[in-house]
Amino acid sequence: MKVEAVEVRNVLTRASGYLRDVCSHSLQPYRGCSFGRSLCGVGCYVRHNPWVTAGRAWGEFLEVRGNAAESYRKHAPRERAWAREARGGFGIFLSSATDPFLPHEQRFGVTRSVLAAMQDEPPDVLIVQTHSDAVLDHRAALLALAERCDLRVHLSIETDRERLPGLPPPAVPVARRIEAAAALHAAGLRVVATVAPLLPIADPDAFFARLASACDAVVIDHFIGGDGSPDGARTRRTPLPDAMERVHPGASTLAYRDEMVAAARRHLPSRVGVGADGFAGRWLDHPGQRAVS
Repeated sequence: MKVEAVEVRNVLTRASGYLRDVCSHSLQPYRGCSFGRSLCGVGCYVRHNPWVTAGRAWGEFLEVRGNAAESYRKHAPRERAWAREARGGFGIFLSSATDPFLPHEQRFGVTRSVLAAMQDEPPDVLIVQTHSDAVLDHRAALLALAERCDLRVHLSIETDRERLPGLPPPAVPVARRIEAAAALHAAGLRVVATVAPLLPIADPDAFFARLASACDAVVIDHFIGGDGSPDGARTRRTPLPDAMERVHPGASTLAYRDEMVAAARRHLPSRVGVGADGFAGRWLDHPGQRAVS
């Protein structure tokens, strides 16, 4: 993997597309991903974004934005004012393109510095999205921020299976991610399991029962509708759909998503979100909640 230091002009990107109704901004401490060659990298939606990859293979590069905290402090007041006027609130998704708690975070500490900067300039809403149990190393900072803003930790747990035949293993074992979710939940943080992209689940009732005790809610997002292309065309160019079908015929369809949503609702009534609505914290069965479509 090629790792290089870069400077970012404005680390706060105004949200568009899928995130438009989720938050006002996204923030990427890094660009590229050292998880790119693991299971989550196979189905990662960002690998199809030419603006991010610039022709580079996903999993083979990482840009370290060493001035991210400085940039945040500089631009947060102006972006907050814009967001409250244009979007009704200053909400940040950390992060939508690269996991904020990659193994390289131990060396470079960019995410840690950004969380510290947010203590001085807190957003109204902070959604921390990660695939890694290394989020536990930042528990104290997250608890402090939770006192200053509406904070949710989203932990990706796409399945109860540790392997899909023919594909690489996950970057972090499923069991460790569920344990991390439970530990953060027990510490008093709001934790959401993001079953995204939804992969074949061996025992749905046992899986969602376990998540119900470890998390406050779950979000289920299928690659159809989730990868930003009609009918999941981007993901269909990868080995993921075929691998899903070999494990569970029909898993690459929206009918399977709906089946898993029904299973989740048995164990987490009023605590299940679907797609972008779920990432925004809008749950099925709540008044005003949008229907699954």
